[in-house]
Amino acid sequence: MRLIVAVALACGLLAVPSVAHAKPAAKKLDIADITPMGQDKEKVGVGFPIIVTFDRDVRDKAAVEALLQVQSERPVDGAWRWVSARKVIYRTKFYWKPHQKVTFTAQLSKLPGNETVKDVTRRFAVGTANISVVDTRKHVMRVTRDGKLAKKIPISAGKGGLVKNGVDVYLTSSGIHLAMNKKPVETMTSSWLGVTDPKDPRYYKEEIPWAVRISDSGEYVHQSAGYYQYLGRSNQSHGCVRATPAGAKWFYGIAQRGDVIKITGTKRKLDWNNGWSYWQLNWTEWKKGSALTR
Repeated sequence: MRLIVAVALACGLLAVPSVAHAKPAAKKLDIADITPMGQDKEKVGVGFPIIVTFDRDVRDKAAVEALLQVQSERPVDGAWRWVSARKVIYRTKFYWKPHQKVTFTAQLSKLPGNETVKDVTRRFAVGTANISVVDTRKHVMRVTRDGKLAKKIPISAGKGGLVKNGVDVYLTSSGIHLAMNKKPVETMTSSWLGVTDPKDPRYYKEEIPWAVRISDSGEYVHQSAGYYQYLGRSNQSHGCVRATPAGAKWFYGIAQRGDVIKITGTKRKLDWNNGWSYWQLNWTEWKKGSALTR
């Protein structure tokens, strides 16, 4: 009997049942996050970027980028730059004009195979043009609002003197920073230096008022925790811009995400991808990150 079955199989006389395998459904591309928030939740500064994060890696960046649109009431040139497989950032050639609305639209339903995904629209509100210039040599921060000088604040910047991997991490970085967020009180510790032992003379843990974050490497504009005698006279901080209590509180009150804070006078250069420091790239370099120009 076994021989007969074997021969029958060899001759194709017996039908062998087949198992049907369902083809897995293709995953749809969608947006996981958009920064900044919409017009009902915040006003943004004139340097603000539009940061779009997708829920999975984007294979055809050019096709997706072509479906992302930005329109402003007061037009200005702008371009997208891919910084990872999931994140793309829009920056303008010049700062946005203040007091206007900007609309972002993602028409991902037009992507082949992505028709069931809902298109996304978000409108941003651009507020006052707050542009601050920090002179670390003269120890002063000048803040203009819509082109007019609003306040001069005595400051103390990074003192320098601690080199790690060839970088003096105690120097404030020179370049065009953007305000990223703010807290009325921020807990600052020495853990960024790798110092966590309270017995270490370099250890610190302080509650700092009126903190406006301007980089990913831990730089803030904030109220000086004492040491007021140095404000306007010398640089004594670990890299932050320390200000007077009144000046720091005022600056915190007007600060919007995307406000421009330009720092000058130090030998440490701000990296273009340290936080929202995208204005460190000139316009030609920025556009090279677009998938549509390759």
